[in-house]
Amino acid sequence: MLILGIDPGIAILGFGLVRYEANKFTIIDYGAITTDAGLPMSVRLTHIYDGLIDIIEKYKPDAFAVEELFFNKNIKTALTVGHARGVAVLAGSKCGMQVYEYTPLQVKQAVVGYGRAEKSQIQQMVKVLLNLPGIPKPDDVADALAVAICHGNSSKFSEQFRV
Repeated sequence: MLILGIDPGIAILGFGLVRYEANKFTIIDYGAITTDAGLPMSVRLTHIYDGLIDIIEKYKPDAFAVEELFFNKNIKTALTVGHARGVAVLAGSKCGMQVYEYTPLQVKQAVVGYGRAEKSQIQQMVKVLLNLPGIPKPDDVADALAVAICHGNSSKFSEQFRV
């Protein structure tokens, strides 16, 4: 199964593609779609959408997994990230993919085995599980790979996470 993991963001949207077969993960590709802060929101969202469509058409993943929003204190940030997340879900859906969502707690549990894991622990486990020479940068990319790993580890139960 080829899994596209997404860590949504308006300035940086991380993506990670992993193949999951026989309880083993293999890295396929990873990176970030970035937008400039000075651009209008509509232009930034269109850039994210177009970038995701290109990735989906190039790799034709079997599953699309996105992290749910974690709302803390900054309402404006949550709203703009929500826009980017919505565009990501739309891109997957428009390409006929099943879209799955996972909370940060579920991602941490699936990758590290502990739902309150620190960001550095998640990044280190992503590096180890995917046999990477270093921790993927920026952090959003490592987070997207963690979402993909989470889906692989949860795939036998995945219907409950479907959007």
